[in-house]
Amino acid sequence: MPSITPSYLYTFIALIAVSSLLVFSFMAYADTLRVFSETKQLKNLIDYVAAKSTELLALTLATNATAETFFQMPATIGNKQYWLLLRNDSAKTWLEGGLGDIIMEGTELRVYLPREASATGYYIGGYGVAHLKCYVSAEVPQIQLASSAEGD
Repeated sequence: MPSITPSYLYTFIALIAVSSLLVFSFMAYADTLRVFSETKQLKNLIDYVAAKSTELLALTLATNATAETFFQMPATIGNKQYWLLLRNDSAKTWLEGGLGDIIMEGTELRVYLPREASATGYYIGGYGVAHLKCYVSAEVPQIQLASSAEGD
């Protein structure tokens, strides 16, 4: 009389293998959705800060006065730390950002400001307010980004 137990055992092992594949594929899919959502949220935040920067630059150039603003930033994006970096070269001014607690230049998340300016500063996510200051020095617009927790 043949034993049916090995047949049940092989079926049980096959079910475990298939269910493990399904669980891991759903975990990978959920992780992909989470990363996409965090990247989109960071892109929206960069666009917001770039719009504020452009607004301050236009106001400063129109009135030839110092303009500054403070705005609340999220502590984290998802469960991750983030950073924003305001930079310029001889032809362009831009704001870039990334996820993580180490600032790395040359990220893909970059928004160019419409005016040339001397831009400096960074903001690392946390509990604080971002401080954006714009003024004209030697007929060159200057824009600075800082955390209110760090001071000027």
